[in-house]
Amino acid sequence: MAQTRLIIVDDDSIIRLDLRDLLTQMGYQVAGEAPDAQTAITLARDLRPDLVIMDIRMPGDLDGIDAAATLTQEQVAPVLLLTAFSDPELVRRATEAGVVGYLLKPFSEGELRPAIEVTLARFREFQTLAQETHDLREQLETRKLVERAKGVLMAQFNLTEAEAFRRIQKASMDTRRPMKAIAEAILLTSQVSA
Repeated sequence: MAQTRLIIVDDDSIIRLDLRDLLTQMGYQVAGEAPDAQTAITLARDLRPDLVIMDIRMPGDLDGIDAAATLTQEQVAPVLLLTAFSDPELVRRATEAGVVGYLLKPFSEGELRPAIEVTLARFREFQTLAQETHDLREQLETRKLVERAKGVLMAQFNLTEAEAFRRIQKASMDTRRPMKAIAEAILLTSQVSA
């Protein structure tokens, strides 16, 4: 099984060093490190890690939550925030940014590993749900197009609904093209000839 690749983001180089040593001992691969949020975004886009472990408060215009929002929106990697701050406003912002995990400093190895593993598992679940949602939308779109194309064929050739569907299905099999593409072609042809 491949090692989990991580990026560590903290403005304190000693904390990054300690965290790198701890994570390496735990069996994780530290693929990169960054001292600020903007560098973290660039590094994560380039390296595509499995997880970004990030502090909230850092120098520069962006904080860890801003970076997490960008990485989440672009679906680069999940973010586990490690921070000394638990104020409700930061937690709210982190939640809105799509942060999957939030762990307060100081933490132990016994707390870090479960936080990492739960964050990774939740992110995989989110990805699965997103893919299922996309697939369902595609199926719905295909169904709508096929229904409209059946209506065109029924009107144009005086077919029953089942006969119209069989024509679309047969054309799909004969041409080895999806039924959606056949339905789109039927609808386009009916618009041009109208």
